[in-house]
Amino acid sequence: MSIDWSQIFTWQNLMNLIDILAVWFFIYKMIMLLKGTKAVQLFNGIVIIAAIKAVSYYLNLHTVSYIMDQVINWAVVVLVVIFQPEIRRALERLGRNDIFGGGHKTKEDTNHLIDGLDKAIQYMSKRRIGALITIQMHTGLEDYIETGIPLDADVSGELLINIFIPNTPLHDGAVIIRDNKIAVAAAYLPLSESNMIPKELGTRHRAAVGISEVTDAVTLVVSEETGAVTITKNSQLMHDLSREDYLKFLHVQLDSPEKENTWWQNVLDFFKPKKGGSKK
Repeated sequence: MSIDWSQIFTWQNLMNLIDILAVWFFIYKMIMLLKGTKAVQLFNGIVIIAAIKAVSYYLNLHTVSYIMDQVINWAVVVLVVIFQPEIRRALERLGRNDIFGGGHKTKEDTNHLIDGLDKAIQYMSKRRIGALITIQMHTGLEDYIETGIPLDADVSGELLINIFIPNTPLHDGAVIIRDNKIAVAAAYLPLSESNMIPKELGTRHRAAVGISEVTDAVTLVVSEETGAVTITKNSQLMHDLSREDYLKFLHVQLDSPEKENTWWQNVLDFFKPKKGGSKK
């Protein structure tokens, strides 16, 4: 049986493919915008409502089904109200023309970032100046960035040192680094309630663990009491690291090629055939 390729490669089929890819891309970008925001928890609530509606329909629970219908009917208005900050943020990004991908980060940019962090950490550790620095990875930190004082400054050891000098306006809180720039200072991070954190560690360490529990950010802490350097990521706390240890960890995390991928590279990777049983 021969295949009539002329029936497959038609203009209409091409338009259908473009239509599907456009919708897929829109959903992908929306998910990226929602990551790291309170909207994720609200989205989970929407999924639960949809599940209740499906169950009530198949079990003929008419009252429950009617209530869910009313909730769904008003969902559009409710979502606009609830997701207003995320919608505003998405429109702002569209206006800046960066919704199709972040700026390209080179190895030189990463080395400059790590050198600036290292210079600041060494200075503050020797003088026991407390510091809390969070580096955004893949998950957005917009909710926490909005709590800080905007800087949008290039990373340098001197600037980080000045920010955390005691009794200055910006020293209390976290510095958040996004796209190799200091986005804000004096930001508030969520405090962890984990019982696994040693009691001798203070609020900065609890905030570092807290942000690592809800995002994939890398957070550095310099202890005000001992000068010890701590890193948190993915709910893990690595305490009292040597200079060699934290530099090695930062290079492993920040030199990852995934940080340089543009949106179209992610699309190509998505459709790339995967070998059975292999892991990246």
